[in-house]
Amino acid sequence: MSGREVVRAVLDAELVDEASAVHVNAGRFMNWWQRSRHVPDVLKSGQGLKDAVAWLVRVPFRFVGAVVRGLVVSVRAWRRWVRVVDYREAAENAEKLADKFVEIRALTLFRWKVTGLVVAAVSVAVALVDLVYGAAPLWIAGAVASVALAIVGRRKDGSPGRKAVLAGPRTLTWTMDPQVLVDAFRDAKLIGKDESLRLVERASRVGDGWSVTVDLPATRKADDVIKHRDALASALAVDEVQLIVERVRGRGGHAGRVFLWVADEDPYAGPPLRTPLLDVEYWDAWQPVPFGRDARNRRIDLPLVWTSLLVGAIPRQGKTFATRLAAAGLILDPYTRLYVFDGKGGKDWDAAEQVAHRFVCGDELEHVEAVRDHLVELAAEVQSRYSRMATLDDEVCPESKITPGISRDANLRMPITAVVIDEVQVFLENPTRQDVGGKKTTVGAYIADLLTYLVRKGPAAGIVVIIATQRPDSNTIPSRLRAVLGSRFALRVMDWRDSNIVLGEQMNTRGYDASTLLPSHKGVGILRPDGETAGADVLATTVRTFYMPNTEWRTICARGRELREAAGTLTGYAAGDDTTRAVDPSAVVMALGPSSAGEDLPEPLASVVEHLGDDTREFVPTAELVEALDVEATAFARQMAELGCKPVRQYVPAEDGGSRRVRGYMTVDIRAARDDFGADGDQS
Repeated sequence: MSGREVVRAVLDAELVDEASAVHVNAGRFMNWWQRSRHVPDVLKSGQGLKDAVAWLVRVPFRFVGAVVRGLVVSVRAWRRWVRVVDYREAAENAEKLADKFVEIRALTLFRWKVTGLVVAAVSVAVALVDLVYGAAPLWIAGAVASVALAIVGRRKDGSPGRKAVLAGPRTLTWTMDPQVLVDAFRDAKLIGKDESLRLVERASRVGDGWSVTVDLPATRKADDVIKHRDALASALAVDEVQLIVERVRGRGGHAGRVFLWVADEDPYAGPPLRTPLLDVEYWDAWQPVPFGRDARNRRIDLPLVWTSLLVGAIPRQGKTFATRLAAAGLILDPYTRLYVFDGKGGKDWDAAEQVAHRFVCGDELEHVEAVRDHLVELAAEVQSRYSRMATLDDEVCPESKITPGISRDANLRMPITAVVIDEVQVFLENPTRQDVGGKKTTVGAYIADLLTYLVRKGPAAGIVVIIATQRPDSNTIPSRLRAVLGSRFALRVMDWRDSNIVLGEQMNTRGYDASTLLPSHKGVGILRPDGETAGADVLATTVRTFYMPNTEWRTICARGRELREAAGTLTGYAAGDDTTRAVDPSAVVMALGPSSAGEDLPEPLASVVEHLGDDTREFVPTAELVEALDVEATAFARQMAELGCKPVRQYVPAEDGGSRRVRGYMTVDIRAARDDFGADGDQS
């Protein structure tokens, strides 16, 4: 070619070995397999393939067993027919067996003759077919007959002689088969035997599990399904932690629409989850804080501004870790001020010293008194903020509430302020007596009143209260404080009563009981949020919190200090100044109200008196008090009886215009019990 070579296109390429090519092709194949619409969903599940293999192994043995049962059933049916059992039983019931004896005998002989003729005819037919066509047609006929016998002998629940006494292991049907789901609802007594479900969305793979949405029959409620989730899980042959049941609310939902998600395995097992806050340099306190993930692996964010948080658990279940997660987002906002009080006295919160405006660590009297003084200072700060907000124009402060702009304006001096208290029971149970507003009380009761005031009045002024305790009982956290805490997070506790104290009254009857959490599920708890979270339409959700050990916690705190130094917002203890601002205690006591710690009444009498206030009614129903105070009814009745208040029955107006008789308390008895306690707190 005239001495010149033809230059073709030059292609870029990469040398790969055979093993890599096989791996890539295998990955592409598996990706196509999982995404293809032509592959049934059942074949995309690993558990489904395992069940399929097991089914194929068992099929021959089951077929032989069914054929034998079919043969037995057929022989029994022929025996009843040849003996004219139906005719004989009818004659016996009519008490005419003697009169019909001759007819029965003649019919029996006739049927024996028919049997003989049929046997002879079949024998001749078999011989002729074998002689003419060979054995092939006989094998075909035998196969058809065996299939027929297997169908006749298939197991049927309720059929005499064919109901297994002991069944084999139950497993969840591959794709949440609709009929299996209906049977499970019936077995769990959630729908009647003649009722069925209406499929809203077909079963599909969502994450590592199956999801399906169904409508219950008329008058059946989704709340009842949530309440009896454990029964439904048993009917589906899965552990209750694998079953998520939610009511579909809002647009497209109604009281009888249920969403079900069934995990392939325990969704709360596996390695710890790393907090996303480690990957950010800054966090806005006005944004919900990353808190954990739910069973469906959705991230759960916890709002803190405008609300408060109670964390309760028995020791070594992740309470401190959960509390630090909530505080971490606030630490990474340099315009947030922190009050950190640790009643444990360990090193869990030491790293917060470098960012805290006020810091106390310990359980001695001096530490308790320091916490009291800092809370008094903060209560006075709330009063001052409301006074200053009242002077701002509507453009800066449109609703008498703090805004992001106000919280970041250094001239207004109203930053978001978080009060974080770990082991709050150490401070609330301190029995040291002191004089408050001219009356004797305890330091613990005074701190409880200060916290109650901050939780009630503080959110609109930018105060966030986060408290954690390993003793979630009614004696530790007074009901007047517990009732106003917005968000609740309960890790594992001892029993349903403790769970209700953290999450709210009767939450266990609504399907949320933290005492049922497994000991192995560290950091897993039930979150009842006060704000928008993933799945905010549900009352509560089970969350596996992110894991943030001490090393990462120190990294967060060090980053928070750097941000504050750069922004010029490092103040108080972290800046070397731990002097509490002098305030007028009498003004704070007046702000706490007439039913504060100054009256020194025992619980629940103090909360009942506070609830009644100036109410002039002569009778108050028990149901009203139990709901308002968020207490357990039986324990409340017992405590009130010990304080001298006996329940009575009175007629009250009903909604239909009539009257109904209810149990409750006479207000004169309640006020008499209040007067029986002197100013020194001793019962007179």
